[in-house]
Amino acid sequence: MVLGKVKSLTISFDCLNDSNVPVYSSGDTVSGRVSLEVTGEIRVKSLKIHARGHAKVRWTESRNAGSNTAYTQNYTEEVEYFNHKDILIGHERDDDNSEEGLHTILSGRHEYAFSFELPQTPLATSFEGRHGSVRYWVKAELHRPWFLPVKLKKEFTVFEHIDINTPSLLSPQAGTKEKTLCCWFCTSGPISLSAKIERKGYTPGESIQIFAEIENCSSRVVVPKAAIYQTQAFYAKGKMKEVKQLVANLRGESLSSGKTETWNGKQLKIPPVSPSILDCSIIRVEYSLMVYVDIPGAMDLFLNLPLVIGTIPLHPFGSRTSSVSSQCSMNMNWLGLTLPERPEAPPSYAEVVTEEQRQSSLAPLGACDDFERALPGPLFAYIQEFRFLPPPLYSEIDPNPDQTTDDRPSCPSR
Repeated sequence: MVLGKVKSLTISFDCLNDSNVPVYSSGDTVSGRVSLEVTGEIRVKSLKIHARGHAKVRWTESRNAGSNTAYTQNYTEEVEYFNHKDILIGHERDDDNSEEGLHTILSGRHEYAFSFELPQTPLATSFEGRHGSVRYWVKAELHRPWFLPVKLKKEFTVFEHIDINTPSLLSPQAGTKEKTLCCWFCTSGPISLSAKIERKGYTPGESIQIFAEIENCSSRVVVPKAAIYQTQAFYAKGKMKEVKQLVANLRGESLSSGKTETWNGKQLKIPPVSPSILDCSIIRVEYSLMVYVDIPGAMDLFLNLPLVIGTIPLHPFGSRTSSVSSQCSMNMNWLGLTLPERPEAPPSYAEVVTEEQRQSSLAPLGACDDFERALPGPLFAYIQEFRFLPPPLYSEIDPNPDQTTDDRPSCPSR
């Protein structure tokens, strides 16, 4: 008898999206197939799958213990999110070469379905960093007597969704700083920087509108700039390792002494980056927008505005609200525009609709006959009664004030 051979062992996922990329979130069911193609007939003890999700950090540091002694300190830590095992063919024991309980697989291609559910608890987003990673994978193992196991591992992506349509991520971020340059006993004028963005939360592909004002009263030529930074923090054995990377940046015009530059929504686009990771105990990924003034021969003047990169983009309503709120504050604070102290009363009903027009509008319309007959009598009478009544008179004083007063400003971003 001629023994068959394993031609291929593959893993495929049943994708939940149209892009054919296996992407999941906490609570989702991960399903797929293990495909086995053989030439000839083979006997198998078991075909297993092992699914696992975990975060892991690792780095080393050199230590000096004396004049001629040095050693390396390893820092490692791991967090497991789930560990699932299942047997698709055969039995649990695969450590012997017994001929008992073997399964015969004929020549050809065979598929074996698998599925498991991700935990309902929050999972860290898949990530590959300088000193750590968050990975999720499925491994298939084919065991046969007198042969080494055939193994295959395939990763899938998990996103822990961050919805930027929350009040905390829709709130504007702003700051102001000033710096005075000194050279021996001479002191030049200050350099001031004010910057603001309309919200804290963004998604990859969006452009951040930067509103800033830079005033140079020093004797030097300075350059305003802005940059997005990603900060990766890794934790193990009570220690922390941090890596800071530049994501995107822009440069303004050189600013000579006594000049002022204003950015009215200067745009900085966010490239494709990993979402923020805020819920993992050993890996943290954060973002910030740095608006700064490059000062030759001195420390830069900078403002750090925190960012959160999410996965659920801004809803149109949230965008409109945030934009209006932010623009109101921008105009009032930086452009010197103020709202009128007392709003102008709207025109009266008589100024808009004459008595002749009102009477003519009450006349029955032939085009409405079918509509009138289709409606129940009381409902149509209700519509007719209140359709042409004038609105209530305008009053600057609420005749029915609430019991509780609200002293908050009308513009939430002020």
